[in-house]
Amino acid sequence: MARNLEGARVTVYCAGSARVAPHYLDGASELAKDLVDAGATLVFGGGKTGLMGHIASEVIRLGGHVSGIMPRFLKDIEMDHPLVTDFTLVDTMAERKAALLAGTEGIIALPGGCGTLEELLEAITLKRLGQYLKPIVIVNQNGFYDDLLRQLARMVDEEFMNPEHLHLWVAVDHPHDAIKAILATPDLSAAVLSRAAVQAK
Repeated sequence: MARNLEGARVTVYCAGSARVAPHYLDGASELAKDLVDAGATLVFGGGKTGLMGHIASEVIRLGGHVSGIMPRFLKDIEMDHPLVTDFTLVDTMAERKAALLAGTEGIIALPGGCGTLEELLEAITLKRLGQYLKPIVIVNQNGFYDDLLRQLARMVDEEFMNPEHLHLWVAVDHPHDAIKAILATPDLSAAVLSRAAVQAK
């Protein structure tokens, strides 16, 4: 049966910096349209600036659904997106990372800073440990993640990871390819549940 994202939650990691280049904003706009066209809810860090604020604004403008997750201390200094009405407030950044993963059908990492990188690598680590089984898509727009992808490949070359771990994520060159990559990537949850059912017999 063909997979779809109608009614699903899709998490997007991305920059909160207000000084990102226009082509990254354009890419976020394209992803916003694809999310809305797919009927998916954008789940994001709740911020009002940078790619975070831009993609949320675009999804709302196009009539889509947005869910923000933010620590209270960031809301207290008015970093929350003013147009987002569905907000989950947590106490710590660690709780936000966990909430961004909970109940989502996939993760998309747009270009970003150290926070985006931390979120992405934690998701990859959890998938390696079997704790997160949904697709992870790295949007390598303008070669932004070239160095990271080379580093991950080196970890395999020098046997810090196994070759099969290179399949924990999918890299695409443009935001417009991200939703297609999620739909094309096998969902490991069904396989894990099936294996558990067999073992339980």
